[in-house]
Amino acid sequence: MKAKTFDRKFDAGEEVVDQLDLSQARRVGTNAKRVNVDFPSWMVDSLDREARRLGVTRQSLIKLWLADRLAQPLGGGRR
Repeated sequence: MKAKTFDRKFDAGEEVVDQLDLSQARRVGTNAKRVNVDFPSWMVDSLDREARRLGVTRQSLIKLWLADRLAQPLGGGRR
């Protein structure tokens, strides 16, 4: 399909997804970047307990909690 035809169909609200090769598609801004953080042993133990309780990995738990916190507005009255 030519680009003009694709654009016309898209602009008309027609279904065009079946015309795309999504096998290499990536969401913008979701590239993983490795960081190292040192935690005290007691904190790692607590993280591991909570991760086991929820049935997730320690890394997943940390990412979930950080994403939740970062989604909250700054200065939300919590200190």
